[in-house]
Amino acid sequence: MRKTCLTIIALWLTISAFAEQKDSTNFRAYLYNNEYEVYLQIDFYDESIKVPGQELYGTLPGYLGKKNNSFCWVITSARIKDRKTAILELINDYGSEDLTASLTQKNDSIYILKQISGSTIKVPKNSKWQKIPTVLELKRRK
Repeated sequence: MRKTCLTIIALWLTISAFAEQKDSTNFRAYLYNNEYEVYLQIDFYDESIKVPGQELYGTLPGYLGKKNNSFCWVITSARIKDRKTAILELINDYGSEDLTASLTQKNDSIYILKQISGSTIKVPKNSKWQKIPTVLELKRRK
């Protein structure tokens, strides 16, 4: 009887230990959208991302960048809401615009960036500003 009780307790402790572990890879990734030529470089766990050419910002949770351009939107804070969703605060690299957005993992390779409030994300394209849709699908690079 004592062995049975100890076995049940050990099994319960093992199961609960595994249940409480976070998946620490959902929000550590390189995500991209080919249509708008933008990408997200993120690490919401260690906040260890440096913006290339703009190291003055120090380490951050991440940034949204544009291919072949140094312009970016800096993620100033990222709060993981649950295993699949994070709430982000972003500012453009001039500091003149800011916004709140959510980043949701749809499946293993697809994420959805949804602008909730604040400014609209705009990135340079052919010497003009291109607005990014308020809901943007991003793919995870393997």
